[in-house]
Amino acid sequence: MKIAIASDHAGFKLKELIKKTFADINFEDFGCFSEESADYPDFIPKAARAVRDGKADKGIAICGSGIGASITANKVKGIRASLCFNEFMAEMTRRHNDSNVLVLGARITGDDLSLAIVKRWLDSPYDGGRHQRRVDKISALENEEC
Repeated sequence: MKIAIASDHAGFKLKELIKKTFADINFEDFGCFSEESADYPDFIPKAARAVRDGKADKGIAICGSGIGASITANKVKGIRASLCFNEFMAEMTRRHNDSNVLVLGARITGDDLSLAIVKRWLDSPYDGGRHQRRVDKISALENEEC
């Protein structure tokens, strides 16, 4: 599995921790690459586009609150980025929404919880079935608006 990952300066340490903790996963890191001030719109779209273009299976985006990264990732057509604050949200967004980008708020959730969220999100399958109808409606809306 290949995961595109990106952050701003606030998410840098968590990004590095995720890569270290899940060392068996192939990560493509789109930045940022230090704790020096960096703007999430410069990095998050690169990871989201890698997912959209099939160069990565899924993506992870991180900023301080997760809000800016979520808004930014969701501007990329075909991306269903989900900001998650607990493991239940991570599982449900995969199972029901076929989320392809997980968003975390490094200043909101602690490291241990963030790692548990990543694990649950990665381990949770998409259920399809009745949920596909809703995912199709989201895609149709995106096609109308974009």
